[in-house]
Amino acid sequence: MPPTRQDKGRAAEEAAVLHLQRQGWTIAERNWSCRSGELDVIATKGPIILFVEVRSRSGSGFGLPAESVDARKVRKVRQTAEVYLHRFGLSDREIRFDVIAVMLGRRLEIRSLDHIEEAF
Repeated sequence: MPPTRQDKGRAAEEAAVLHLQRQGWTIAERNWSCRSGELDVIATKGPIILFVEVRSRSGSGFGLPAESVDARKVRKVRQTAEVYLHRFGLSDREIRFDVIAVMLGRRLEIRSLDHIEEAF
């Protein structure tokens, strides 16, 4: 049975989390959601709060994973991050928005992982 879309998303997100941890980030939240949307990964390092949008593809027929982050998605992630910061009293913290783009193989193996810092 081929992997489902959810399987692919989980595999990409797990790869992103492991990558961030290797870079010294502490994972604060995964799949945090509220009415305005969902944040894939929230991580911290020192004073910085990092909001990460994880995108994956298993083929190049629909373009590269990072290309799927359009203006609408950027707005939605920013709005949801504002809610998160407000809800937890973190509005004074330094923030950053990154994209981690993962190309997956047929068996969900990681073919490539591209970490785009300050993507938006």
